[in-house]
Amino acid sequence: MIIDEAIEVLKTEAQSILDLTRCIDESFEKAVELICASGGRVIVSGIGKSGLIGRKIVATLSSTGTRALFLHPVEAVHGDLGNVTGQDVFLAISNSGETEELNQLLPTIREFGCPIVSFTGNPESFMARASDIVINTGVKKEACPLGLAPTSSTTAQLAMGDALAVVLINKKQFKKVDFQKSHPGGMLGQRLSLKAREIMFSTKQSPAVPVGTAMTDAITEVEKYRMGAVFILDADHRLCGIITDGDIRHMVAKADTGFSAMNVETAMTRSPLNISEDSFLYEALNLMEKNQITVLPVVDHDGRFQGMLHLHDILGKGEFKFNGGGK
Repeated sequence: MIIDEAIEVLKTEAQSILDLTRCIDESFEKAVELICASGGRVIVSGIGKSGLIGRKIVATLSSTGTRALFLHPVEAVHGDLGNVTGQDVFLAISNSGETEELNQLLPTIREFGCPIVSFTGNPESFMARASDIVINTGVKKEACPLGLAPTSSTTAQLAMGDALAVVLINKKQFKKVDFQKSHPGGMLGQRLSLKAREIMFSTKQSPAVPVGTAMTDAITEVEKYRMGAVFILDADHRLCGIITDGDIRHMVAKADTGFSAMNVETAMTRSPLNISEDSFLYEALNLMEKNQITVLPVVDHDGRFQGMLHLHDILGKGEFKFNGGGK
């Protein structure tokens, strides 16, 4: 029952996002062009759950080349309006479009000369009528069984904000090097500025055994290096497969009577995911996140094993090991 309910929530929210594709029209295009032509920032405002979504949209815009600022509607009328200029674009977020605190702010925003874009599920609302551009983020139903807690509606707002930010990335020709400039000291900056060869473990520091090795010996290699896996290599040092801690646990759980007599070919995953030593770390991390893995073999153009990357080192947990040093 619990699992079924959780799945239904995800299906409902996923469908709400898919439904938004029918809402992408000339209004969205006009909003993109307006922001690109603006000499100021995108001022995002909302209250409650929509305000939280607004803060996330601001964070995404700011890190991807579009200057943005979150303006709380209540704080705005107590001095924060000083942050707004006529060169800015104002993005108002409200599912109902009737949020009093936000709507009271719109006439003043208009006096500043700011064009107003709205994300709302109610194109007939006061907020929509007060806006220059209306982007419909309406949903058929909330995932909340009571229809009260913002669930599908906030997911739709967030997805539309992501769509806006990503289109602006392409429109402004925002590059990886630009992204790095806005993340100079963080993990993201690290992974963009380094290549795999700069922090990878060398072959001498990586668990590896030749084809034909007994499983018991492979397990000994896993335990020796404590990297969570062992790589299987052929006679030419080419990568043939991988056996992980998880693979070993599954075999033990099956209580296979022939376990001790197995060789590595029986248990290994063939042609495992890998990356070249000249690949950027953000590529490695994306690959790891997508496939939910923590180790990634590094190979040359002929498929020969060069070493390995570990998720913890990419994320900077502990000191980075340059050129395989430090372990």
